[in-house]
Amino acid sequence: MRLQINAVLQSERFLDKMSKKLLITQTKSGIGYKPKAKKTLIALGLRKMNQTVEQNDTPQIRGMIRVVDYLLKVEEA
Repeated sequence: MRLQINAVLQSERFLDKMSKKLLITQTKSGIGYKPKAKKTLIALGLRKMNQTVEQNDTPQIRGMIRVVDYLLKVEEA
């Protein structure tokens, strides 16, 4: 019984983390920047200037945002 309760609590925490979203907008072009920056924009789902995508708020996404923060505007959804 106790294991079932722990499983339910863990799944609720997981859903809370997954429900947090970020709105990421590309504000500057990737032209003239290093290839790593361009690949990071593509990995975030950004292909054009002023395009906005909604991503889950995870450490992996936060790390990608940190790499190209000078090209983006980020808001919590």
